Amino acid sequence: MQKREAGKSAGSSTTPAKRGRPFGSTAAAAAAAAAAAAAAAASSASFAAAGDANSPASLLGPSLHVPTSFADQNNKRIVLALQSGLKSELTWALNTLTLLSFKEKDDLRRDSTALAKIPGLLDALLQVVDDWRDIAFPRDYTKLAQVRTLGVNSVVTGYGNEFEATSGLDTTSHPGHKNSSDMEASSGKKHRSMDWWFEDDGLFNLDEEGRAEKQQCAVAASNIIRNFSFMPDNETIMAQHRHCLETMFQCIEDQNTEDEELVTNALETVVNLALLLDLRIFSSSKPSFIAMTEKRAVQAIMGMLGSSVKAWHCAAAELLGRLIINPDNEPFLLPSAPEMYKRLVDLLSLPAVDAQAAAVGALYNLAEVNADCKVRLASERWAIDRLFKVVKTPHPVPDVCRKAAMILESLVSEPQNRHLLLAHESSFAEILMSDGRYSDTFARILYELTSRPNSKVSTARGVWGM
Repeated sequence: MQKREAGKSAGSSTTPAKRGRPFGSTAAAAAAAAAAAAAAAASSASFAAAGDANSPASLLGPSLHVPTSFADQNNKRIVLALQSGLKSELTWALNTLTLLSFKEKDDLRRDSTALAKIPGLLDALLQVVDDWRDIAFPRDYTKLAQVRTLGVNSVVTGYGNEFEATSGLDTTSHPGHKNSSDMEASSGKKHRSMDWWFEDDGLFNLDEEGRAEKQQCAVAASNIIRNFSFMPDNETIMAQHRHCLETMFQCIEDQNTEDEELVTNALETVVNLALLLDLRIFSSSKPSFIAMTEKRAVQAIMGMLGSSVKAWHCAAAELLGRLIINPDNEPFLLPSAPEMYKRLVDLLSLPAVDAQAAAVGALYNLAEVNADCKVRLASERWAIDRLFKVVKTPHPVPDVCRKAAMILESLVSEPQNRHLLLAHESSFAEILMSDGRYSDTFARILYELTSRPNSKVSTARGVWGM
């Protein structure tokens, strides 16, 4: 537990390195940023294109500088634009927030706007995502047509689509009207183009074009939320926001049917908040918007861990390694420990170095939970072989090899595991003699293996550490 507490204190004192880059570094986001600048200029915002002579070579050329007071001066308008449901207002707000939330890794701007602290902003963004998820399935399967009876005997009722049902009545009693076939031929296109106005689900059409627009807005909102999670000032607020966590975990849970970029943004958001995340929030007294539970959240993570997409299973392994640091999360994670070990050991065999690093990081924290975890991990097939292979094979990140060696040292501390590790005694001795970086660790491993009285072969091999 000493190493685990050290890792926990280190994780709480320094913010871990965040994965990837915010979305704004792409060309598409640059265009969105330019559109946001133009829209903000039209609304009295002071965006100015200028070149900074002090910028590094990668940032030379025209760039957009956002005044620090912009968010404070326009926070209410941004929130109202997100809540309005109007396409133009929603597009302006999303483009503006994408620009304000984006920050390069080594950006010269030292100021960061704590956008999650703006009242109602996080809820408004989550509502944009929820609106898309409400229509993610075909409308025929999610909402039945409403039958209106008021004014049903009138030719023109004024109640939306009922006009089409009544306009086909026999017009012999209405000599001033055209017959139904002529009316249908002359105004059919007009009705099809205006039907969206009478829909109850908002100002967006619910045809394929409208669904695509809703989806783009949801992806943009999830990207902004992801960018928020990179800011240390926002982490505590977002990790304690139940609606935010429920929406993100629901997107992760629907990985097979949801938009890939939306799932990726949700997963990376949760990874960034993992060190402060307490799964008990799903059973707390805070208002709940989605029926998310601790068990469903863990199952969603396990689903991502088993995914064939490298970015997803690497992020899921990293997420598990961070969640298990909090002892309050152990009762929800440990029931799935055998499945975790099996999949994490499989990731160790992949040639991708980032998959190995994520698996080693998760196993390092899992092995320090209790003795049962050490026994289960050591008894997992190929676990010791692959951990030793990670140590023996040069890795771009030396800390990964060091953690793999420390996992082996942690496993050997349990008497039940020693007979499993004794089969690798000669390999451990080879590393001890040839690699000075890990000689101390493997010397302690060999000492634990052969010098303890409860070792069955201690009398024959008790020479290490003497």
